[in-house]
Order: sequence, then C-alpha cells, then structure tokens
Amino acid sequence: MMQKEGAVTLPIDGVLDLHAFRPGEVKSLLGAYIEECQRNGVGEVRIIHGKGNGTLRRLVHAALKRMPAVSAFRLAGEDGGGWGATLVDLLPLVEEGR
Repeated sequence: MMQKEGAVTLPIDGVLDLHAFRPGEVKSLLGAYIEECQRNGVGEVRIIHGKGNGTLRRLVHAALKRMPAVSAFRLAGEDGGGWGATLVDLLPLVEEGR
C-alpha cells in the first residue's frame, strides 16, 4: 500500500507517544490508532501526552469520551507516567454477523 508523503507508520503495540505530533493531528491520529489496536486485539493502550499545561491531555480525554471502542480510561500511575500518560481500556472488536 502506498503511503501519503509525510505519513508516519506507527507500530500497533499499545503505546502511542504524541510528542512528535501537532495538536491539530491528535484527534484523527488517536481515532485511527485506537481502531487499529482494536483490530489487532490490543486491549489496553497507553497514550503519552506529556504533563505540560494539560491542554493535550484534555484534548485526548475529550476525544476518548466520544469513541465507542473505549470502555474506560484513566491517568497512568506514577510508574506509568503519572498525569503525563493516559491508560485506555478498549472493548473487544465485535465482528459483523456474529
């Protein structure tokens, strides 16, 4: 499959570090990544948004609230990045016709 110029290939391993992306890219990136994780059987995703002033965290949390694939999310514990990362529980993918 051909990639768009400037497109970034991300591993679907359940960890998404947003430091390399602009805030305007986050919403669509997050949705696409969550969908791919769900398709690949990844049940928990760790989103690294950084601590900063909290703007990116709020943007991520607002987007997660609207995603049907997300069953729950919470800030990571101190050993997982504290309030600089969010852990997301995904619902299993339901295949059509089942």
